[in-house]
Amino acid sequence: MYHVINPPPPGAKFPGLYVTPDEFSAQMHALVTAGFHAVTMDQMRANWTRGTPLPAGKPIVVSFDNGYQSQYTQALPVLRRLGWVGVENMQLTGLPPSQGGLSEKQIAGLVGAGWELDTQGISHADLITLSPAALHQQVAVAREEVRRRYHVPVNWFCYPSGHYNASVIAEVKAAGYVGSTTVVPGWATPSDDPYRLPRLRVLGGTSPQSLLAELAAIRSNPAPPASYGGGE
Repeated sequence: MYHVINPPPPGAKFPGLYVTPDEFSAQMHALVTAGFHAVTMDQMRANWTRGTPLPAGKPIVVSFDNGYQSQYTQALPVLRRLGWVGVENMQLTGLPPSQGGLSEKQIAGLVGAGWELDTQGISHADLITLSPAALHQQVAVAREEVRRRYHVPVNWFCYPSGHYNASVIAEVKAAGYVGSTTVVPGWATPSDDPYRLPRLRVLGGTSPQSLLAELAAIRSNPAPPASYGGGE
């Protein structure tokens, strides 16, 4: 899981969420060398549920949250050179281009490059605090809007800041999503609850060797999913 692919500016509120372009490129090349190949969430599910073959190599999903512009300007070229695709968990509002968010043209460019487009809802709201009507807006209406705008399936939901509970999961299921991702560190498997899939947040300053070590550690020491997670 990645956020901003740029150096953190002075005074950044969450500096750990900034991974420099050089760091990102080195990490992706290390994954290639280690035998990984990036796939989408839909490809992963097709393999898990129907046995659809995946590309050669160990499958890994490279996901991007919030819809930062640097995911298009910095991450896309790296993945494109490798023949890889990413998964963009976009929010419909709350991160305009003036604040470093993706433009409509850039989102269309990601889709055109083969990236999967999923969503975190409309405004990165704390879903567990919302009324039923507001929760429906953030989950179901957001899916309908992304599907309408970009003509993509939008099969997966990404819990903003990792916050979810039973009511949120019920709304996600009712909206037609096939699963959801959290911020709980872990290695997703076919036996996991598809509405509480773990991920690994990659922080700034993570060396390629450290990233590979973290992946190996979470794969060999799976942790039970929490009722909700925290963080951006």
